[in-house]
Amino acid sequence: MEESTTHDSLANHGLLPGLAALLEGNAGCADICIAVLDGPVDTSHPCFAGANLQLLDTLATGSSGNGRASQHGTHVASIIFGQPGSPVTGLAPRCRGLILPIFADRADGALTQCTQLDLARAITQAVEHGAHIINVSGGELSDSGAADGLLQKAIQLCHERNVLLVAAAGNDGCDCLHIPASIEYTLVVGALDRQGAPMPNSNWGEAYRARGIMAPGTDILGAAPAGRVLVNSGTSFATPIVSAIAALLLCRQHQHGDRPDPRGVCSALLQSATRCNTNGELDCRRLLTGTLNVPGATQLILLKGKIEMSDDTVIEASPANADTSAQAHPLSVPMRETPSLANLAAPSGATRQGISASGIDASDCGCGGGAAKGPTLVYALGNLGIDFGSEARHDSFVQAMPPGRNNPDDPQQLIEFLRAKPYFRQSLTWTVNLDATPIYAIVPVGPYADLTYELLFEAFVGTIDGKVVMNSFPGVIAGAARLMSGQVVPVIQPAIRGMFSWNVPELISSLMAAQDNQELNSDNTGARLENFLNRIYYDFRNLGVTGMDRALNFSATNAMQAAEMLAKTTGMQLDTIVVQQSPVCRPGSECYDIIMTFFNPENLQVANTVARFAVDVSDVIPVSVGPVRYWSQR
Repeated sequence: MEESTTHDSLANHGLLPGLAALLEGNAGCADICIAVLDGPVDTSHPCFAGANLQLLDTLATGSSGNGRASQHGTHVASIIFGQPGSPVTGLAPRCRGLILPIFADRADGALTQCTQLDLARAITQAVEHGAHIINVSGGELSDSGAADGLLQKAIQLCHERNVLLVAAAGNDGCDCLHIPASIEYTLVVGALDRQGAPMPNSNWGEAYRARGIMAPGTDILGAAPAGRVLVNSGTSFATPIVSAIAALLLCRQHQHGDRPDPRGVCSALLQSATRCNTNGELDCRRLLTGTLNVPGATQLILLKGKIEMSDDTVIEASPANADTSAQAHPLSVPMRETPSLANLAAPSGATRQGISASGIDASDCGCGGGAAKGPTLVYALGNLGIDFGSEARHDSFVQAMPPGRNNPDDPQQLIEFLRAKPYFRQSLTWTVNLDATPIYAIVPVGPYADLTYELLFEAFVGTIDGKVVMNSFPGVIAGAARLMSGQVVPVIQPAIRGMFSWNVPELISSLMAAQDNQELNSDNTGARLENFLNRIYYDFRNLGVTGMDRALNFSATNAMQAAEMLAKTTGMQLDTIVVQQSPVCRPGSECYDIIMTFFNPENLQVANTVARFAVDVSDVIPVSVGPVRYWSQR
């Protein structure tokens, strides 16, 4: 990065032919929301004066400073939200912005990385707060491009809610993939130099060919903490350019009375992208689908009805190495030079910087509000674990436990100690785990905190004895806790009336014993019920934050209702589970329909049976609404 002492605040505008026409009467609009998932943003910078920004609490602790994370986050945000007449004029200054820090500054000036799990949380949080576009100028280098299941689920949520996720391709200069850019439904952004050719360190890969777009990424003007202005280069800074253009196109749709359609805008950007036509002078794979074509995308958006914008699959772009002579443009996209920036040296690229095998990192080149929502409700399913939080807390248990039985890492010794001295239970950090990965900490509060700790202790004893394999934890997210490993997880303040612990075989036995129903007690009912519960526990595992996930998780704890459905579908097996928002719901409530389809494995010609029931998730403890409805379906 390099500090700019003399600069044109509109410098970034000059990099985009056709932008002036798109900006005419359209500098963004408050109805369109862009979420920036990056480092902390110095919102006191003059360029943000008057910007409509809302800072959301995340697990990345600490305020904006002068470290790499704050420099990166402030620069990226200013490219979009910098206000007219300020030192940096952003490309979509009138849009509403959500700032969700996923990186934080370390004491040595470096940044703390973001795990895929924490990125999944932030993406989900942005969707729940109404984002139309989510900008992620970071990534994790991956050999396969395969991501954690919860991150894939968060990006699937974006697709289902019609939210556009825009992610940097990465800066390794190789045929390689970054997460989340490698994940389906993500719009990938590579970086161009001033001549319109790919920057040497801009990544490419087969997964990017049909959904990747190139944008200016060299000497991009932006804000820095303490009121400074810098130029930066890399895919990190090309990405917010594409996010801003997408937002302007959504605003244009809104101005014309159309429903803003982020998936449609993504399709227009890809379909209009300028294809590679270098006559063999350049490997066309490096240009991904093509280069950003603002006039072409604008024209497609204005030709409403002429193309289908909201298909589940993105409009297929011509292969980058195909013969596109009839529609191709020269490789070099005309750019208006900005004299005040022409003599500034580009920051030197550093190969493989911004990469970590253990987490999401910023994708720079190694150069150095809306209305507030109420408390976040959660209904989590998982295994119960414990953590000491720090070495000092761990050693305090060693010191307090009886000689010869003072190993807190031995579950049986710890259980003996906690049973004898229950007041030590609140000194532990109780965790909710998915496949041995902590996803939440449990911190009981209020007049029933002691009783809640007792329930946690008994569930832990059952977990060690093998009598408990699953737990439900409804509650409210309140703050974060740091574990002994250094991982930071959200804190759940649990609602004791919804806390349950069980294992599947014993649950099935108790249900069948309680039901006076010959069909339910048939030979294979237990196996069918176990299959149903395990599908939700493991195939549909989630963080339990969105309304859909809370409804689904609650359905797994309402085992009596599940048993009733199996009694009505004797001889059939569960096929699909779909959760969708109910078209009709009680006033002030949030309802979802759980739709389950059962099929006959012995005769596929027999009609399927569909069971549907509604769950209201507006309260901390979801409730079933009405009876289960059944019908046949081919």
